[in-house]
Amino acid sequence: MGKLGVVTLLLSFLIVTMAALGGSQPEDWHKSVVRVEKEEEKVTELHFYFHDTVSGKQPSAVRVAQAMESEKSPTLFGVVMMADDPLTEGPEPTSKVVGRAQGLYGSAGQEEFGLIMAMNYGFTDSIYNGSSLCILGRNSALHPIREMPIVGGTGLFQRARGIAVGQTYWFDETTGDAIVEYNVTAFHY
Repeated sequence: MGKLGVVTLLLSFLIVTMAALGGSQPEDWHKSVVRVEKEEEKVTELHFYFHDTVSGKQPSAVRVAQAMESEKSPTLFGVVMMADDPLTEGPEPTSKVVGRAQGLYGSAGQEEFGLIMAMNYGFTDSIYNGSSLCILGRNSALHPIREMPIVGGTGLFQRARGIAVGQTYWFDETTGDAIVEYNVTAFHY
């Protein structure tokens, strides 16, 4: 066997060894998977009320941060609230609780009052107990009707997407407390 044969044999051995050891290639960081859905996509429509209480001895939403100039801003720009608000079957505060809205909302508008919402609507009633929907988007709270995107979910709402339509049912201008009616359409598997 000549020099060329030995070099070819060594290169072949090296290539086979690297392949067997799973040589690191730039493409190793990803993998494409073709998914075949066995279940059909479902559509669920929900109707409930969101009770946001910022006043009193036991508020359900509290201020956790603010910019230094927030108090001077007519839109409270820079104020961030942490919420654990009840979601109820009807508008009355004594109505049956069907879940909790937990997360953050903050005043994100300098010119117009608008909230950025990052909320998890966790349900505690009926077949939805333990399931949740994730809302992430702008809430133009002073508009009569506003839409916020559903960007995910858990439990029965796995891989959810959809829309949460809010409409103020009641608002106290003195305290800032509010009750918001929600009609939600969620697409999920």
